[in-house]
Amino acid sequence: MRPAKSAGALSGEIRRVVLEQSKRANVGHIGSCLSVADILAVLFADELRVESPADPDRDRFILSKGHAALALYAALVGMGRLDAKALQTFCEDGSALGTHPETAVPGIDFSTGSLGHGLSLGVGAALAARMEGSERRVFVLVSDAECNEGSLWEAVMFAAHHRLANLVAIVDLNGQQALGFTDDVLSLSPLADRWRAFGWDVQEVDGHDLGRLCDVINGLDPSGQAPHVLIARTVFGKGVSYMENKIAWHYKPMSDDEYLQALSELETASP
Repeated sequence: MRPAKSAGALSGEIRRVVLEQSKRANVGHIGSCLSVADILAVLFADELRVESPADPDRDRFILSKGHAALALYAALVGMGRLDAKALQTFCEDGSALGTHPETAVPGIDFSTGSLGHGLSLGVGAALAARMEGSERRVFVLVSDAECNEGSLWEAVMFAAHHRLANLVAIVDLNGQQALGFTDDVLSLSPLADRWRAFGWDVQEVDGHDLGRLCDVINGLDPSGQAPHVLIARTVFGKGVSYMENKIAWHYKPMSDDEYLQALSELETASP
């Protein structure tokens, strides 16, 4: 039986693990992990129906923005689905826990990292569920920069055509990507209207409002006539002041002083 844990407690734990393990491994992608911590916390603590990783009718989760894998590992550990000792091997030679998720890791159903492809995997999983008569749902977390990819929009069209209402896409709209602000690289505005034009049910939400995220997801109809997308507005690097909305923290690792400041800010913000 999974441990009872609130989304608020899990989000704090995810952020702490992201800071600790990215520092230990001396790697980046920290800001990307922090922007999705609250979304992952709501999904794993409140929404995903996974009584057993071997249950064929369990809900599926796909982290299409695979570079935020450390946040996903933290969520799995927080929910008791991954051994905490495994985190100490993150990014080490021979470890299954790399900077992008692989199915060799318990609790991960899909390997990802090639941006723009995760939603296609989700579409296939949702269609398979329908064909098998299963009530399982499929959740796919994509980055806003992935919406620059043509392959994503092919999946969007296919899902709408087949009315895959058991599919939920969540767009982490933090406004940034590796080489600049998304509006400067290739503007997505108005993003909600674009998804809506393809026939999706669109909800816009604050990606850090745990209660609202939960309410919106609970209100989605998996037996309806359209797939669902949450446009979740987030802050890149959320929770660490000097990382918030700074492009450099897409790749940059922390110095010792930066790490201590980040931990201090996280502890101060904890209830």
